Amino acid sequence: MYFILSGSPIEIAFHFYPWLEAHSDPVAGLNTLSSCMDLADLSGDGENCLVVADLGSSSSGSLGSGMKLKVFRGTSLVSESSLLDLPSGLVAFFMDLNEPRVPALAVASGPCVYVYKNLRPYFKFTLPGLEVDPLEQEVWQQVRLGQIDTVALKDLLEGIRTKSELPLSQRSLRFLSLEPENMEEFVMMHQGQPIRRQTVITCMGTLKKSTADEDGVSCLVIGTESSEVYVLDPEAFIILAKMCVPAPPVVMDVSGQFDVEFRITVACRDGAVYILRRDYDKPKYCVELSSHCVGLVRVGKTVVVGCSDQTLQGFTQKGKRLWSVPLPAPITSMAPMRLSSRGFSGVLVALASCELRLYQDQWVLNTQRTPEPVTALTFGRYGREDGTVVMATQGGAMLVHILRRTASLQKPEGGGPPGAQSVRLNVPKKSQLFVDQTLREREQGPLMHRAFHRDLLRTRLRTAQAYSRALEASTGPSSEQGPVKLHAAVQGLGPNFRLTLYVVNAAALRPITGLSLCMLYDPALYTVAPPLLRLPLLAPGLTYALQTRVTCTGPALCDVIKVCVLQEGRSAPLLTAHINMPLPEAL
Repeated sequence: MYFILSGSPIEIAFHFYPWLEAHSDPVAGLNTLSSCMDLADLSGDGENCLVVADLGSSSSGSLGSGMKLKVFRGTSLVSESSLLDLPSGLVAFFMDLNEPRVPALAVASGPCVYVYKNLRPYFKFTLPGLEVDPLEQEVWQQVRLGQIDTVALKDLLEGIRTKSELPLSQRSLRFLSLEPENMEEFVMMHQGQPIRRQTVITCMGTLKKSTADEDGVSCLVIGTESSEVYVLDPEAFIILAKMCVPAPPVVMDVSGQFDVEFRITVACRDGAVYILRRDYDKPKYCVELSSHCVGLVRVGKTVVVGCSDQTLQGFTQKGKRLWSVPLPAPITSMAPMRLSSRGFSGVLVALASCELRLYQDQWVLNTQRTPEPVTALTFGRYGREDGTVVMATQGGAMLVHILRRTASLQKPEGGGPPGAQSVRLNVPKKSQLFVDQTLREREQGPLMHRAFHRDLLRTRLRTAQAYSRALEASTGPSSEQGPVKLHAAVQGLGPNFRLTLYVVNAAALRPITGLSLCMLYDPALYTVAPPLLRLPLLAPGLTYALQTRVTCTGPALCDVIKVCVLQEGRSAPLLTAHINMPLPEAL
């Protein structure tokens, strides 16, 4: 039974469940990552296809066997071609201004980028080689000339690997990993070939060349195992810019235009996120993460990072942390969710607990269950539907969910700033007196400033004069000279009090002699016995306690008793203190 409150039951269900399960193929056999999936219009008819660089299967014993470039149109597989090496990234980009506007595909495999146009091989770009250790080259040259055997070759290569700053080439590393009986065959097979040290591509992205249009010409941005980031020209495929990071990059996000201003956010293998900008060969900002990064997405001006400690964190473009959200399970994949028609930007996060969550900043907008943990996902236009998420599960299934047109993408109640922040303050209107005073301050500002300074200087002068008169008359608490400190304690409820005076010689080495304590008071109110106390020799650093009795003989009033520290041969007191006597409770 449905209780209709505001709309039909179907509309209420749409609000709580925004996704429509459009397609599910449990035997699709997809083994890929989010970086190897993209949605693009490859035929120019306005209907986007799903392009997947499949990693293949390892059931036959060799890692990555059966690697394919697959193209899905709708619910069917329309194209499939073999890949030569294990793919690490796939992007669709526009490399020219020719009509019709059909994007090309770039597949990163090993040290090469394979560019496909109209699903046919078009160009192959190979990363520049790295420097090889001269000692390693000399050792292999001696092997080719027959001067050393395999045992000596192994010892020399191990010594070079320990002492040299440059890593060994792939051939030397492969030779050191072999068993002794297979080394001779390996040397005979490769001794005539030149030694090369080649890096591999770890991640790839696209950067608009000069315009931010959706079909604008884009450059390829490549991150390599040698801790370098390259920006390639889309037509000549030459290196336009080269930047270095402290560690090999694993996840990358690119924004901006190469000819104007761009920002490349790179998550590296050292557990930090680096931000590269135009005209900088090294990172401009650095973000230290609490654990290693497993996903990175830019949403507007916020960089959302998924970490291996089951947290989702948001940072500014300069690396300042904004928020952190704990997750119930490890993150398996992340993808941005952008809907320009609704002005919405969020993050799709797939968890190992078979959940797909939609986040906008730190708030969860929707949680959806999946049959298996999702290992790869992408969001965009698929077919003719703008809001489509395509997922590949751990078991190889392909899931396609479409966002309902009536779905509500709003933050939950209680999120964001408090409601009182949006309430307008009842500010009174400007009165005529306020306007006249403002005009007066504007016109007579210098005159008012001079009057203020004149009054301030006059106040300071009067204060200095009063202080000077107090010193001369010894009417106020003061200390002209000598490192003598005095404080008092009054004990009793009255009318009889005990007054304890503590005198300290704060001098470093010099003792003080010839001091006396004299009490000045009103005889009509108090009787002090004795009123004069002679002090012994005051040793440095010691505290001397002297006691006298004070009796209140007058009415129930309180007054001040002035204690003066006198020294023989001086007419003015050395120290003066005022003691506020309490009100006698017995009277």
